[in-house]
Amino acid sequence: MVVAANPHASEAGRAILRRGGTAIDAAIAVQMVLNLVEPQSSGIGGGAFLLHWSQNERKLTSFDGRETAPLAAKPTRFMKNGKPMKFREAVPGGLSVGTPGVLKMLEKIHKRHGRLPWAQLFDPAIKLSIRGFALSPRLYTLLKKADAHSFNGAARAYFFDKTGSPKPVGTILKNPAFAQALKGIARYGADYFYHGPLAKQIAKAVQTSHANKGDMTPTDLATYKALERSPICVPYRTYHVCGMGPPSSGMLTIAQVLKIIEPFYLGRIPLNRTALHLIAEAEKLAYADRKRYMADHDFIEIPQGLLDARYLTSRRALIKPTKTMGKAKPGTPVARQKRTGIDATTENNGTSHISIIDVQGNAISMTSSIEGAFGARLMVSGFLLNNELTDFSFRPKDKQGSLIANRVEPLKRPRSSMAPTMIFDRNGRLHMVVGSPGGSRIILYVLKIIIGHINWGLDAKALIEIPNFGSRNGPLELEKGPGVQMIDTGLQTLGHKNRITTMTSGVHLILHKENALIGAADPRREGVPLGD
Repeated sequence: MVVAANPHASEAGRAILRRGGTAIDAAIAVQMVLNLVEPQSSGIGGGAFLLHWSQNERKLTSFDGRETAPLAAKPTRFMKNGKPMKFREAVPGGLSVGTPGVLKMLEKIHKRHGRLPWAQLFDPAIKLSIRGFALSPRLYTLLKKADAHSFNGAARAYFFDKTGSPKPVGTILKNPAFAQALKGIARYGADYFYHGPLAKQIAKAVQTSHANKGDMTPTDLATYKALERSPICVPYRTYHVCGMGPPSSGMLTIAQVLKIIEPFYLGRIPLNRTALHLIAEAEKLAYADRKRYMADHDFIEIPQGLLDARYLTSRRALIKPTKTMGKAKPGTPVARQKRTGIDATTENNGTSHISIIDVQGNAISMTSSIEGAFGARLMVSGFLLNNELTDFSFRPKDKQGSLIANRVEPLKRPRSSMAPTMIFDRNGRLHMVVGSPGGSRIILYVLKIIIGHINWGLDAKALIEIPNFGSRNGPLELEKGPGVQMIDTGLQTLGHKNRITTMTSGVHLILHKENALIGAADPRREGVPLGD
């Protein structure tokens, strides 16, 4: 089973599985095709986090292909005249580009868990790049919202006509430059990207960009390292929920929420008022801690006590069943700890998620991103470069003068919310593979799936289709749609300031149930599940 954000990508992954490829083989093919047909969301110019389950070894590992700040980066990178730049001003151009990591990460895992030759995995994307594909309604809609002048010349010529209007839905987009880059990567490996002419081309595009010239060098690319990390796993009711640790805040925040709400009865009816109140209050507490403590733990010390039972009990005690707490404050998980500043990092949602299980039972959950839609708006050799460095706090210090954990530093990885997740049953068997795009709302979307399945017993399709909800320590956000007014009114009686809004998740999940695989793709995007 393969579930990805575009039919072309899912088809490419299934074709690799049918050739006898492993889950990681399929993931590589899927990512390359997504780069082509969903260029606004992910690709080789960006980064990713990946969980890998080896059925043979009964072992879960996690891999970090997150972008890094250039060696020349300074904490005041996004400050201008003593004030933080406006987010939209900081995104286009080279200043926001981090050293891409997805290719190094995929190659690292393929050497360990791949079966098919590396070069074969690029065939579907190369052929589609040359043959062309139809510009989709979703891609057109996103281009229509974008300013053509924010893109560099190559990207503008590819996506827009001479008047600056997006090319119409159904236009056949061919990308020979991307095909050429993939041919080099297929033949020579990831080194083709990180060394030599292509690396120089990327660095030059960053340094001479049309806006916000950057400071990435070929050395930044040549020295990039993808890392294996320890996954975070927590028991929740009769299951174990596992995901990516820092520099992603995804699973650590999810784990806090799950453990805070675990003793509460959330009912059997989805989206009941009591459950939504309790979940939102727990999310406020976790997001408050996230903002103060979570960042790249190779650079800052994250308190070990964030998942300590006594600490979470004290946080749970702040939840009142009949009244909202309003805005939560961060806790103090360790006595006499050094104070860290509270940042105001902004995250966009130009991201994609892939879930795959192969015939041997190996699985991957991979969330991949170039940050905002169309990244830094810089196209090089047919692919877009990321704007992931805007996931750092623009201010290095808070108003009290305390250093912010997620400040910019050379070679540091910006904090993420990406939450590739796997759930295991009480016997240690893989039960679900799931994840979503959505910026800092990714955490809310994945929590909805976990709670909806474990607490409310919803099946794969219903899990995705029920309205999204949650709080990022602000208003209680409710997805716009039928019936939301009734939920909204009920929560207002508890003091919640609700915000009815568009919440475009992109959840892709596979549920292992009674010797069958049940796949589901989020109807809010263009994905499909395909399996045999």
